[in-house]
Amino acid sequence: MRTVDLAPEDALRLNVLLAGEIHAVRIDEGAMILYALTPKGEAKISLHPNCRPDLYAMRVRELLGGHALDSPGGYPVHLRRWTRTGHAGPKNLAALLKLGEPEAVTAVALAPTLSDELARRAWWALPTMEVARYMLGHDAVRAGAMGPVLADFLIEHLAFEEDPVLAMNSIRAVLGAGLLDAAASEQLWAKARRRPHYYVGFLEHRPDALPAGTELPLSAELQARVAAGDPWATQLARCHAASGQGFLAAAELVLEKPPAHETVYLLLDILGAYFAPLRALEIPADASSELGREIEAMAALSHISNEAAMPILTRTSAIGPLMRRHLEPLFAPLIGHIRVLRGVAQ
Repeated sequence: MRTVDLAPEDALRLNVLLAGEIHAVRIDEGAMILYALTPKGEAKISLHPNCRPDLYAMRVRELLGGHALDSPGGYPVHLRRWTRTGHAGPKNLAALLKLGEPEAVTAVALAPTLSDELARRAWWALPTMEVARYMLGHDAVRAGAMGPVLADFLIEHLAFEEDPVLAMNSIRAVLGAGLLDAAASEQLWAKARRRPHYYVGFLEHRPDALPAGTELPLSAELQARVAAGDPWATQLARCHAASGQGFLAAAELVLEKPPAHETVYLLLDILGAYFAPLRALEIPADASSELGREIEAMAALSHISNEAAMPILTRTSAIGPLMRRHLEPLFAPLIGHIRVLRGVAQ
């Protein structure tokens, strides 16, 4: 265990700490305090740098790495590369939390084998929105004690997330985990009116359970086709339902103001998935002209995906209004199809 170059009092206290059981470590480099999570609670050691604080923190991490991973150099470069991409093995996860390395905690948050207990330790070590989003992607965490904790944190801190894509992904993580109650859902849905990218998580995870929309009446012809099991009529009835109208209205708002490339790609995939049951079907020739217009709109939307935007977005790094101008030739017809299904006059 390396203790060279550490202040004698720090080396002694750290070795005593490491001789016991620890679950996680974090280092406050500003205050030069090391915190440790133990079975008995939180312990802390004030550090006494005898060189530049950043170099001293590196030496402390070398000591931690030697103890946790038998790696005197701290968090090995090759391990950083593999763990960041979610390849940390289950045996390494507990050890990674003892390094005092934010990057190692992120690796744990990404690991497919993350457990609820390890999520608790990781959250103590690095309670950030990024880590919360990553950890909510795991079934064990969603179903465990940490799921509601992480979901509440993301919603409470949503107003402080300036990046619209990250805000969108926070909502997606919470809704995907099924951890947003009815009252919070209604509040978030209302806020999305001013921030349409908030809608994306709802469209992705609750396409048929949205809190807004005015139902369109079903014509006698459409009712008869639904009763006969016609898949086109069944999908159109889904669109005419209150939730379907809410879905279409929200999708239109996002199409009108997508903030970034990621939003565009995701929304187009969601739209295509909504109408996916129709992709391989022939358009029926016996529908009335009014019904036929809606069928044609659904057929067009069923074939949409992120690939439709790639020829445009791969040639520009623009975001916001400039990006939307580039996308106008693609989006204008899509909005037209959506408005047909919403019964909005063209």
